[in-house]
Amino acid sequence: FEQRIGSGYLDQLSRPSNASEGALSPGPTWTHLDSCDSRCRWLRFSSWLECVCVVTFDLELGQAIELVYPQDVKLTEKEGRGHMVCYFPGCLGDTQFSFRLRQSVGRRTSRFTEDVYNRDAPVTLEVSHFFGYVYFRQVKDVSVKRGYFQKSLVLVSRLPYTHLFHSLLQIIAPEFFEKLEPCLEAVCNEIDQWPSPIPGLTLNLPVMGVVLQVRSGSVNNKGKNLLPAPTLLPTIHELDLFRCFQSVLIHLQMLWELMLLGEPVVVMAPSPNVSSETVLALVSSISPLKFCCDFRPYFTIHDSEFREYTTRTQAPASVILGVTNPFFIKTFQTWPHIIRLGETKMAGDLPKQVKVKKLSKLKTLDTKPGIYTAYKTFLHKDKILIKRLLKGIQRKRPSEVQSAILRRHLLELTQSFIIPLERYMASQMPLQRSVTPWKTPPQIRPFSQDEFMSTLDHTGPQLTSVLKGDWMGLYRKFFRSPNFDGWYRHRHKEMTQKLESLHLEVICNADLLGWTKDKSEVEIVDLILKLREKLIKARRQQLQVKDGVLDKLEAFITSIISSLPEDLQTVLGTH
Repeated sequence: FEQRIGSGYLDQLSRPSNASEGALSPGPTWTHLDSCDSRCRWLRFSSWLECVCVVTFDLELGQAIELVYPQDVKLTEKEGRGHMVCYFPGCLGDTQFSFRLRQSVGRRTSRFTEDVYNRDAPVTLEVSHFFGYVYFRQVKDVSVKRGYFQKSLVLVSRLPYTHLFHSLLQIIAPEFFEKLEPCLEAVCNEIDQWPSPIPGLTLNLPVMGVVLQVRSGSVNNKGKNLLPAPTLLPTIHELDLFRCFQSVLIHLQMLWELMLLGEPVVVMAPSPNVSSETVLALVSSISPLKFCCDFRPYFTIHDSEFREYTTRTQAPASVILGVTNPFFIKTFQTWPHIIRLGETKMAGDLPKQVKVKKLSKLKTLDTKPGIYTAYKTFLHKDKILIKRLLKGIQRKRPSEVQSAILRRHLLELTQSFIIPLERYMASQMPLQRSVTPWKTPPQIRPFSQDEFMSTLDHTGPQLTSVLKGDWMGLYRKFFRSPNFDGWYRHRHKEMTQKLESLHLEVICNADLLGWTKDKSEVEIVDLILKLREKLIKARRQQLQVKDGVLDKLEAFITSIISSLPEDLQTVLGTH
């Protein structure tokens, strides 16, 4: 039983990345949306996007939201002025990037059932914040007073499907900048006809004469009736890791540890695109473990949380900030880890690798690329991986192949770290024989850090990883991080729900009618109320129980109530 309880997550950890990470996980998340009639306007649209915003530059107002579509969507002052308009870079040409922001307190989410989605999605694709996917254009235009055409098209969504939405922008943005609002209205109407993002199904997503076919995190173009799509998308959310990390390949071990431990990190990049992609790549490096700290792929001095994250009166928060403004070098001088990126330079055939530098070398002006930190890694570098990647560059191995090698390495490294924790957590689960129908389910035993550490000699990461170093020191520091807290809460919740499900099944297999024969009416009524409460809770939480268990329990409650005196039947609500 302990093996069975612990095996589900371990199986998930052992899947290849294109299964565990790329999948729109199994489960009937959006079925109710597909039966909706025409009265549910924008219901399917809102399962993919919250809204589409157009941000422009006004001579009198500065950056301003020109349009929000659908028109009934209302952004709060903080979401609108405090966030959307501040992500307006000044670079020439076309630029794509992402940002992330908090949902305002009290925002209505009935059109997008987060709890239902999160129950079925992999933890790394759960939703909690808004993401903004931006296509910004700035070109010379003599017909405009300032001499430049400046607009951003922003897709706002709770779904962290970075690759899918940026590919969508590449299709719709060029047309939008030519035809403006009519084009936007047509696109939104098309998205409102999309099938809901039901996990595990093949979905055809038509937009502007292109049909994207999406399944298990992949998008391809095949099928007799599909129009040819301009871009093949192998994933809905994964980035080109190799491109993001090409100038820091020799420091991957350090970056992985900083993410695992939830350390405060600032990424200073030459553009919003590099900033946002690097932050998102860093966050994904510890997958399938969920990154439980805050992260902002592109952060500006106009952001409404600027003061919160730049105060010097307290230690830096556990957050990753991606920035481009040199002003931040002075602001973040007290932060422990700063990654300063420049334009990628080549040293012969290889990308020039940045160096680790002392924080005291961080200058206000003209700070050279480098990783400014005093951090010492717990584990040694994987020199074989680095040589393999560098050799791949020399042999002109495709970037997607390099990324696959990199992603597999990071996945296996995270698995090696997390599997001992999973194995120990599974051992804290009560035995099945201790779950009885007449008692409250037994408690999960508390997590003992010392007891866990004592298991590492025989069942530690050395069983699956060749990396040497201070694994025990890494675990001790991990226990103090938000990522451990988030992991533990998630696993404890899963195990508690498993116990509840087992308790329901044991109750249904018991002779409940026989138990009631020699019991008083008070005891019987108390049993009925408790069973009703468990039934309501099971349905609300959508517990995974064997087929027929809940129906059987409801039938028993109805049967036993009908055997009671009429006055009690009335009280219990059967008439």
